[in-house]
Amino acid sequence: MVFLKACAPFDFAHTLRFLSGFRPTAGEQDITDGVLTKALRANGHTVLVRLAQEESGVRCTRHATEEISAATAEAVADRVSFYLSLDDDLGEFYDLGRADPAFAPIIDELYGYHQVKFTTPLENAVWAVLSQRTLPSVAASGKRALAAEFGNELGDGAGGEAGSEAGNEVECDGRTYVAFPDVEQLASLTPGRIAELVGNQRKGTQLHGLFQGWLKEDEEFLRHAPYQEVKDFLLGLPGIGAWSSSFVLIRGLGRTDEVPFEKALIAAASRVYGRPVNEAGLRRLAEPYGRWAGYWAHYLRVAG
Repeated sequence: MVFLKACAPFDFAHTLRFLSGFRPTAGEQDITDGVLTKALRANGHTVLVRLAQEESGVRCTRHATEEISAATAEAVADRVSFYLSLDDDLGEFYDLGRADPAFAPIIDELYGYHQVKFTTPLENAVWAVLSQRTLPSVAASGKRALAAEFGNELGDGAGGEAGSEAGNEVECDGRTYVAFPDVEQLASLTPGRIAELVGNQRKGTQLHGLFQGWLKEDEEFLRHAPYQEVKDFLLGLPGIGAWSSSFVLIRGLGRTDEVPFEKALIAAASRVYGRPVNEAGLRRLAEPYGRWAGYWAHYLRVAG
C-alpha cells in the first residue's frame, strides 16, 4: 500500500461520481463503498489498484501476480497520480471561477474535484477515433475488443500484494479486470485484425496508423513538450482532427489551454450563463480563464 498525496483541496467523492457516469470506461472498474478498483498497465506489467481517499490524498493498494518491483511501483504511482490529476493546484482556477458570478456556484458544487483523465492519453485517442459518428455502445464494444485481444487465460496464484494476472487481465475477488493495452501491444496488430475487432474497416486503418505514429513519441513528450508541438503531433495522426486533438490534450493529458468546441459544451454554457451561447460566445466566456479554459469547460460539462 502507498499513500499518494493530492494538492488540496481534493475530494475523492467527486472522482467516484464522475466515473460512475463516464461511458468510455463503463464496466471496466468497480466502485463500491468509496473504493475504486481498476486494472492498468505500468512498466510493461498489468497491476490492479484499489483506490480510496485518505486524508489529503489517495490510499493505493496494488495487486499483481509477481512481486512488484521498485520501478513498477513508481510507474503505478505516477500513472494513478496523473490519471486522477492529484498534482493539479486548483487555487488560481477557483479564484477565476469565483470572480465569474454565473460560474461560481459550480465551483461550490464541485469543490475539490480534480479532473479524472483517461487512464492513458493513448486510450483517449483510441476512444476519440472509435466514437466518431457512431453510437457510444458501438465505440465501447470496439474498445473492449481491443483490450481483450491481449488477455490470455488467467493463471492461478498471486504475488505482489494480491491478485491473479495473465496478459492484460487481472482477477480479484472473483471478478476479471482488463487494463487498456500499451502502444507496443496495439501496434503489433495488423490493420485487418484491428478492423475485425472494432467492426469498421476505415477505423481499423486509422487506428493502425495512429498506433504506428504513437510509437514515435513517448508520454513524457506529450505531457511536457510545448503545447503547440504536442497539438501538431496529434493532428498528424490518422483519425485525429481539431476536435479530437483538443479532446486528448484536455482529457488525456490534462493540458487545459484551449476549449473543445462541441454541442454538449455549448448547451452546458447556455444553461449556466442563462442565455444562448454560440461558438464565438463560448470563446469569449473562456478567455478570462486563460490556461484554465479547459478545466472551466470540463467543470461545465460535469455540472451540466
